[in-house]
Amino acid sequence: MPAVAITGTSTDVGKTVVTAALAASAARAGLDPWICKPVQTGLREGEPGDADEAARLSGARAVEVVRYPEPLSPLIAARRSGARLWSTGELADEIERLADDGSARNRLVLVEGAGGVLVRLAAQKATLVDLAARLRAPMLVVTGAELGALNHAELTVNAIRAAGVEVAGLVVGSWPARPQLAHRTNLEAFYEHTGARVLGKIPEGAGGLRPEEFQSQALGWFDKGELADLWQKLWQNRAAEEQNSFY
Repeated sequence: MPAVAITGTSTDVGKTVVTAALAASAARAGLDPWICKPVQTGLREGEPGDADEAARLSGARAVEVVRYPEPLSPLIAARRSGARLWSTGELADEIERLADDGSARNRLVLVEGAGGVLVRLAAQKATLVDLAARLRAPMLVVTGAELGALNHAELTVNAIRAAGVEVAGLVVGSWPARPQLAHRTNLEAFYEHTGARVLGKIPEGAGGLRPEEFQSQALGWFDKGELADLWQKLWQNRAAEEQNSFY
């Protein structure tokens, strides 16, 4: 199943805008992107969530699986609301149904996590890494570029790889209009520290653009070659999985 899980080095690093930019870029490449937010916290029923915002900006379709009203980590928010945490399997089943409904061979699902990489999303202390492993989806890491970003990015990448999940690359979630020395040198040093390539950087304030502006500019925020390689690899993996299942 072609899917990419999007995580961040922390909360508020730009995951939703990056997810929207990836969706808009995928659409330009002829894919059918869907955005999935497995767990949303901090909003009551009927209020637009992260998936809705990413869909508004990108023009892609979006689905949210489960929501807890308080603006807390999913584990604590679920506990305080009296709701149960879903299992990793249940979340994965919902996402797989979305991806494999048979209506589109070019369907791509972008799975946006909550907070940082080790935030508990599901029962049994499961995180987005566990969900990505279940989906056989690579993970893309959204990072800042300010002082301290190298440490945050390396810790996140190491946690993903320790679980046996592939890192698709890094994206800077908000690149300043006037980058300072730390921003520029960190951008150059990310690969040395993490072994993961920088696929792009989203200009600060991009989330404030009108949807048509956002969609027309999004592809220019990424390294087009790196992004094309990612899409190609996803479909090669899908073809290999289908061949293996046939045999």
